[in-house]
Order: sequence, then structure tokens, then C-alpha cells
Amino acid sequence: MKPNYKNWVPTGMVVGFWAGTGVALGATAAFAAVGFAGARVWAIALFAVCAVATAILCDISLYMSIWHNAFSYDGKRKLSKDIIEGTASYVSVPIGGTCLDVGCGSGALSIAVAKRNPHCTVVGVDRWGKEYASFSRKLCEQNAKAEGVTNTVFAQGDATALPFADETFDAVCSNYVYHNIPSKDRQAILLETLRTLKKGGSFAIHDLFTASKYGDMAAFVAELKALGYRDVKLIDTDNGKFMSRREAVRLCLGGSKLLVGTK
Repeated sequence: MKPNYKNWVPTGMVVGFWAGTGVALGATAAFAAVGFAGARVWAIALFAVCAVATAILCDISLYMSIWHNAFSYDGKRKLSKDIIEGTASYVSVPIGGTCLDVGCGSGALSIAVAKRNPHCTVVGVDRWGKEYASFSRKLCEQNAKAEGVTNTVFAQGDATALPFADETFDAVCSNYVYHNIPSKDRQAILLETLRTLKKGGSFAIHDLFTASKYGDMAAFVAELKALGYRDVKLIDTDNGKFMSRREAVRLCLGGSKLLVGTK
């Protein structure tokens, strides 16, 4: 049995855009035939509109295909795997401890952390919303079983209001989750995650930490240090660590960083 971690750019989305491109192309050809053969102004105008729509849809479809191929676990690049394994390498859980993975999706990071820390329990939570309808708790459990991992638990949970008491976990982690959550204050979501971390526990949160999404992260790091957090730093992952700078720009992953530290 092989794990199925899905793709951050769903296959259905790629197929849908290419199908739309095909429809637009067909309409372009039809209006061209009517307009230029009969010199019908309305048909020529619609031909022009459809031609522009076809070009735009084709560009989007090509871009989606590039994303899909780069992120695929079965493709040549396997960027998602590199990012997951790279993030997991920063997560250390004491023997008998517990780790929280916020926004576990298909279970990839939870399982990678569980493999690296076989004597701990990793709890993966996700809201599994309609945005990623193919991700589910059942899929996470199936992937864990396929990987031969038995130290994971998966449950429903909202990153903005986690169903756990303060200082529950020995480590917390996350990968590319919070920037997807509509919010005017994503730093507050980070604090909600850190709320569940025990004193002395460590965190490794990977995301697109751009100013437009998170505000002043240097100030946030300073705030955490003022609260007593230790060894807090932002590590660039878009400059050769997980991906090249050029690749990050091409795949809209610029600003990828790891927020790490100890409470």
C-alpha cells in the first residue's frame, strides 16, 4: 500500500482549467468562422473576447500544471516532499512526549515528524474544509498505515481556536497553513498555536511570512523574546534550503521561512 499525500494544486483544478481553455478555444473558432465568413461585426467582437479569454486561461492552465508537477510526490521534483522533510527535521520531541501539527491536511508532516520521533505521539489537526475536499482524517489515517507509522492521532480542529488546553504539547509544528486562513492578524493565530506549547517546548512553523500576510515579523520575534521565548529566529527557506530563490519566485513561494524557537 502506497501513501497518497495528494497535491497542493489538486488534479481536478488543473483539469478544470484545461477544460475551460478548450471550451474558450472552441468558442473562439466558432465565432471566427461566423464573423469573418459573413463579416458580422458582433461575431468578430465575440471572437476577440474569446481569443483573449483563451490566452488567459491557457496561461493559467500552464502555470497550474507547472505547480502541480513541482509539488507532486510522484513527479521528478517532489518539492512538497523536500519541504515536509525539511520542516520535520527541525522538530524534536522528547521520549514519551507529544507534538501538535496544525493544519495536517493529508498527514504528511505529522507522519514525517512521527518517523523522526518514534517514541512520541504526534497529533494532527485540520478543519478539512471544502477548499481541499480530497483531504480528510480518513486519508491521514490511511497514509499513516501505509507508512507503517503507529504513533499518530488525527482529529478535527480549527487553527484559530484550537481544542486544547494551555501547555498541552512538548512541540508544535505546521507547514504552509496560516497564510491560507482569512485574517487581519495572523500573528494572533501563531500565538494561539504557541498557547498550547509547554514551557520548554519547541516550535517549527513554516509559512509564507511576508509583510503583506503577517505584518512586521521582526517585531513579532522581538515580542516572543520579551515574553521569555528562547532561540527564536526566522530561517529563510527560499534561498536554497528547501528551494532556490528562482524556484520560489516562479512558484509564488517567496517569503517562505521557518519560525523556530523554544518557549
